[in-house]
Amino acid sequence: MPEQVVGVIGGSGLYELEGLEGVQTVSLKTPFGDPSDSYVVGHLEGIKMVFLPRHGRGHRIQPSSINFRANIYGMKMLGVEWIIGVSAVGSMRETIHPGDMIIPDQFIDRTVSRPSTFFGDGVVGHVSIADPVCPRLSSVLFQAGQEVGAKPQKGGTYLCIEGPQFSTRAESKLYRSWGVDVIGMTNLPEAKLAREAEICYGTIAFVTDYDCWHQEAEDVSVTDILRILGQSTQTAKRVIRAAISQIPQERNCPCATALRYAVITDKKKIPEKIKKDLAPIIGKYM
Repeated sequence: MPEQVVGVIGGSGLYELEGLEGVQTVSLKTPFGDPSDSYVVGHLEGIKMVFLPRHGRGHRIQPSSINFRANIYGMKMLGVEWIIGVSAVGSMRETIHPGDMIIPDQFIDRTVSRPSTFFGDGVVGHVSIADPVCPRLSSVLFQAGQEVGAKPQKGGTYLCIEGPQFSTRAESKLYRSWGVDVIGMTNLPEAKLAREAEICYGTIAFVTDYDCWHQEAEDVSVTDILRILGQSTQTAKRVIRAAISQIPQERNCPCATALRYAVITDKKKIPEKIKKDLAPIIGKYM
């Protein structure tokens, strides 16, 4: 049986994964350009891990400029079958407080300028993202959060906005009326692309603020976010360490076969270059 490989994409505040053994730094080129940074590959608790800082080391890349396709494609090239995406979010509910940990199971897309599919240029594919995160991985992350005392909330809707600006007050109130739980700028493109790549994906979201809808709390500021992120980053590392040993060896969830019937273009009509470029993703179906 091939060695299990777990990927971690670190968001704001999580720029490295401590405790890795046998560390190697891997720089990759993809048909979609360069990933956010080099991948760090090693073993943690005997599990092979691949770590990538979403914004690059030093937080150099804003949400709208992240090359999500390259990031996920690189994970696929490295044999990753499970991805844990860690992110900072704003709360859209009174009952969700700064410092809380959420394991969302739904997303709403309000981005406007991000490529979020590997398809196009002569090949058409339609995957289902009715349930955009892996239920098995999400359950593992929730259980791990409980074990380390994080008191996580299982389930909830993550509204993904374009950014890099935070919401206007009118937008924040509108989003609240939609019944969403948290707001962020990064995780939905990852979830979509991971599903196309048949990689199981789950999110650990740490609440840093109340956006700007809350009448009594201060409006969101970078200073407050950084302060809470410092605490949440350490929690995230404990959750990841607790989770990886609980991730199943076998994948029998829909994520693992998401592309089985998704590519509808006649195989004979798909350009050879596209077949080559997408070989890590669609090759087994060609």
